[in-house]
Amino acid sequence: MIASQMRYIMSANWEHIFMAHTSMLHVRVDDEVKAQASAALEAMGLSVSDAVRILLKRVVNDQAFPLELKVPNAETREAIAESRALMTARRARFQTAQVLFDDLEKTASR
Repeated sequence: MIASQMRYIMSANWEHIFMAHTSMLHVRVDDEVKAQASAALEAMGLSVSDAVRILLKRVVNDQAFPLELKVPNAETREAIAESRALMTARRARFQTAQVLFDDLEKTASR
């Protein structure tokens, strides 16, 4: 076998090993989030597509989501509900800043 034939065979084998079949993935995301993420990733030398590929590879390799996700406990759920109610009512939880500071000091001294 001559060198050019060997190169062709090796080239064909390497292409088979490294050529992956790809699929298109469409994701809906808020325009502002996409712009901010794109800028942050660009600063790291990555594209959004690179980040998604890394995320999916981690899921495959680790068989887990690479971020810690937890179900909020009862206290956290209560705080979330209170926060949402305050935002809906558009009112502050404390009548004055002094009442807020007093509550913070009382809570910190426990």
